Order: sequence, then structure tokens, then C-alpha cells
Amino acid sequence: MSTSHTYAVVLEPEPDGGFTVRVPALPEIVSYGDDEAEALAMAEDAIRLVIEDRLARSEPIAQIRSSASP
Repeated sequence: MSTSHTYAVVLEPEPDGGFTVRVPALPEIVSYGDDEAEALAMAEDAIRLVIEDRLARSEPIAQIRSSASP
């Protein structure tokens, strides 16, 4: 069984184009994409890396919502 974590993200349009994306529950994550889809994909990758790093260090993982999947 694996656990899925869901995090809220904040997309901010940049004046010169593109989007900055932040994850309030994981403040170390600030990323960018040329469009909303790319920014969200970058955030998803960053979330996965932060979780993997925290697990490797036995650090707590911020959880907004979690659901178990078979």
C-alpha cells in the first residue's frame, strides 16, 4: 500500500510571462514554469524530491491531506 499526499499550491503570474509556484506547506519549494501546466509539473517534481529527502533523513512530512491507495 502506498500513501498519496496532496498539497495546495499557489500560482503567481509573472509580469514578463510564466508562473511562479509555491507550496505553503513545504516552504523550501519555489519553482517556475513557462505556463501553468509546466509550473504545476515542476511543483510536483519538487514535492516528490522534498518528501524523498525528508524520509531519508527521518524528518516529518507536512501533510495537508493523505489517502491510502492499494
